[in-house]
Amino acid sequence: MKLSLDRPVKIVVIGAGGTGGYVIPHLYRIAYASGRPCRIIIADGDIVEQKNLIRQNFAECDIGENKAQVMAERYSEVFGIETEYIPDFIENEQQLLELLRFESSGRSSNKPISILIGAVDNNRSRIMCNNVFKKLDDIIYIDSGNGEFTGQVICGVKMSGRVISKPVASVYPDLLKDTEKFPSELSCAERSVSAPQSIAANVFASSAVISMLYHLLIEGNLRNNRITFSSRKLLMKTVA
Repeated sequence: MKLSLDRPVKIVVIGAGGTGGYVIPHLYRIAYASGRPCRIIIADGDIVEQKNLIRQNFAECDIGENKAQVMAERYSEVFGIETEYIPDFIENEQQLLELLRFESSGRSSNKPISILIGAVDNNRSRIMCNNVFKKLDDIIYIDSGNGEFTGQVICGVKMSGRVISKPVASVYPDLLKDTEKFPSELSCAERSVSAPQSIAANVFASSAVISMLYHLLIEGNLRNNRITFSSRKLLMKTVA
């Protein structure tokens, strides 16, 4: 797909932890370097804990603070990009739709587009993002998912109501059958138990997301919409 180099974008990041925390600093740098009008919204209802310092992009001074707030305040000032943070989990389709929609662009011939980055670790949130993808006519949806050592990043693209590249739920339809809970629905005991991940896998996943963002925002041309990786094998490859 091609994206005009001066086309305005709104970038909504859901999840500022394991993968999102490594994507966000580079997202700001790429948005700044692109020279295009950019607005960034970061959403996460989680608080930084001591255990997060092992594999997430936080420091001891961040403990007790909201993850989205930490990331937004740290990097928006450095790059001077319009930013909003939401210290809550986005678990409502209508709320996500409103975040992604643009106000009328008037007579502008360069219609803005929204980019949704899903850096979540549960399929319930992916189902929500997939439903929103189906409802919008113009959207780029980059989803990142990984386990302890392996994972994938998939970019769904929809322009003028036409699907140019399939989103993650079309590539892995089984996730639509998942009945797990949203993060806010989990008890303290349930939230303390999470699927094993490593910092290496999180960094690999973020690198794939960053690569896609670079080609979209800087070059205006994304050729590869699906990437799989293994941090153990030091392997990253595109999938046709």
